[in-house]
Formats: sequence, structure tokens, C-alpha cells
Amino acid sequence: MASTARSAPLTDALVEKPPFQEILRSSRSLTQKILESVEDTHKSCVHLQSLQWKVPENAKLATMRSTIGIPSAPVIKPISANFSLETALRAMHDGLELHHGLLRSISPRLEVKDRMNALQYDVRDLKIEIFRMLKIKTTEATVPPAPTSVELHLPGDYEVQVAAHLTLVQLQVFSQDVARCLRSLDRSDQEETDS
Repeated sequence: MASTARSAPLTDALVEKPPFQEILRSSRSLTQKILESVEDTHKSCVHLQSLQWKVPENAKLATMRSTIGIPSAPVIKPISANFSLETALRAMHDGLELHHGLLRSISPRLEVKDRMNALQYDVRDLKIEIFRMLKIKTTEATVPPAPTSVELHLPGDYEVQVAAHLTLVQLQVFSQDVARCLRSLDRSDQEETDS
């Protein structure tokens, strides 16, 4: 007798529920705000000619990344049987925690820090929203982890400028991944497509 195995849906039924969708839309809005402000933040606080916004990272910058101590962001993959909703939310939260810590470490060392501080608060707010979704998803009531301190080796202004540049470029790429993942979970987009 042949039996058919039903595969489990890739996302939980809770994703469909209004509370989750409300937080999701707020998170998407914050992510878009971050994406729109990263380049302007870069222009306001990175002044070295060699650190242009759209210039790809070269070997010298890769070495500086290691010397300064900037960790890589977690990878966010599309939700699948091998990358669950909970795993994606944890990766988003951890990456936002990392970038929040990096921005907090760099900001006091900048001459012009208004935009960097504003971006830092947006990253913090998005991290809180992602944690709210994670809390809905997981059954255990967890307390948000204390902010992680990121120790960077910044002996001079050049290293501060490089750290700001590398962090902002990495935050841009990470935020694009977050935006894609959140968009895939947003049921209002799918309803508009279905109509």
C-alpha cells in the first residue's frame, strides 16, 4: 500500500495571524528606512576619498576589516525545509544586534555623528520588532539579550573611517537580505498579487 507523505508548510500558520503581520509590516517599514538612510549616513561621516560608497571591498580593506575586528554578519537564507522561520528570525536578530553594537562603538569616534546615531536607533528599533516576532514564534518566554559590546581596534581616525565604511556597506547588504526575507513572509503582498 502506497502512502503519500504530506510535507509541512515552510512557514507556520502564525505568520498568517494579524499580530505577526502587523509587526512584520512595521519591520519592513523600518528596514526600508534603514536602507534609504545608509548611503546618506556614509556621506555624512566617511570623508576619505579612498572609501567611496559603491567601491567594492579590496584586499587592503579585507585586511583592515580583520585588523579592526569587524565580524561578518550572519547569513539569511530564504525560508525552506533547511532554514526555518525561527532560524531566519534569529539570524536577523543576531545580525541587527551585531550592527547595533558596531554603530555604537564607532559613533562616539566620529566628528559628525547625527546620522550615525539616528541609524543606530533605527537598527535598534528593528531588532526589537524582530525579537517580538521571534517571541511569537517560540513558545518559551525569553528576555531580549543584553546589547552585545563589540570591541574594535580603532587607534586613529583612519581606522574609524574604515570601520564606519565597512560597517555601513555590510549593514546595507544585510538589510537587503532582511528585506527580502520579510517580503516573503508578508501576506498583504501575496493578497495584492492574487487579486
